[in-house]
Amino acid sequence: MPRSRNEKDEIEKYMGLSKLAQVLSFLVVFVAGVVLGLVMSSHINQHFVSKTEVYSFINHFSTDGPGVKDENCTIVRDCGKAEDCLSMNALLRPKNLTHRLSDNELFWRASMVPQKEEYPYKRVPKVAFMFLTRGALPLLPLWERLFRGHEKLFSIYVHALPGYKLNVSTTSPFHRREIPSQHVSWGTVTLADAERRLLANALLDFSNERFVLLSESCIPVYNFSTIYNYLIGSTQSFVQAYDEPTRYGRGRYSRRMLPDIKLYQWRKGSQWFELNRALAVYIVSDTKYYTLFKKYCLPACYPDEHYLPTYINMFHGPLNSNRTVTWVNWSIGGPHPVTYGEANVTVDFIQAIRNNGTPCQYNTQTTSICYLFARKFAPSALEPLLNLSSSVMKF
Repeated sequence: MPRSRNEKDEIEKYMGLSKLAQVLSFLVVFVAGVVLGLVMSSHINQHFVSKTEVYSFINHFSTDGPGVKDENCTIVRDCGKAEDCLSMNALLRPKNLTHRLSDNELFWRASMVPQKEEYPYKRVPKVAFMFLTRGALPLLPLWERLFRGHEKLFSIYVHALPGYKLNVSTTSPFHRREIPSQHVSWGTVTLADAERRLLANALLDFSNERFVLLSESCIPVYNFSTIYNYLIGSTQSFVQAYDEPTRYGRGRYSRRMLPDIKLYQWRKGSQWFELNRALAVYIVSDTKYYTLFKKYCLPACYPDEHYLPTYINMFHGPLNSNRTVTWVNWSIGGPHPVTYGEANVTVDFIQAIRNNGTPCQYNTQTTSICYLFARKFAPSALEPLLNLSSSVMKF
């Protein structure tokens, strides 16, 4: 009997120790969990406090400072109010031409057309002057004089060499008007690329209604009011398009463009065009026909002389006048027109361009004002042009 009682005591003692060990294990696990939870909570709080501080700093800076830039947007102050990417003004009239869009992204963005006819703001139509240049604009002082006092009626876009910045004052209408560009080679599809790039950037401003392509050698031959009213009031665009039966026209056509483009649809024309907004949207939206020209219009076929004339003739002929508003002299033959320098610029010469003796059609009426611009002028022509601008061109 005693032996049995001892065994029972031993068993009870063992069970008691076992329960104590379980309790102690539970307490250890519980305490460890509490400690781990406190540590993690501390790190999380510290993370969110840090993020809140950063956000608070950015928000304070963007509200109280003159402006802050991030990768996608420029926040600027306008009339005492902070303006962000989603503001109506930023959507309608982008102030900063710098962006990181590829051409495909840019053309897609520019092809968007509002379906609502009326505008939710008072829209004043503008003329977009698009300069395709290799570098400097030697005749820039003449253009600056033309634009003076008409700041709400025009926009300027410059496609120069990548990274090139015009050396102009901050008060010049050309200040910071360079668009993101790519290298351009004469006689290749890169010229058409640059034209479409200019159009797409200009289309981002919903106030731009007319789009005129110019070079560094172009000059205006009328004052701004005449140019503006002529273009804004026109019911058609001004893209020269004609059938040239020689090797310089039809001879450049490739049968590999069949069946999409047929020989009888092929057209030639001046590179220097003027478009209304509807046609500009069609052009930046086109992929099919542009791709055909890119693949098959190779030297000695020049896309800048054939793509727009052919495309517009095929699909949008009634919207086009089939003539250019930029005068040029091709009488010497060859790949380049006559260049005019200091000795050529006289009152009679400019008047001859303004009233060239060959009437043209404007809104179904006959007019003597056929050319608003002229080329090709050398840098040496600047001084005599400035001397004649007020007396002959009236600006």
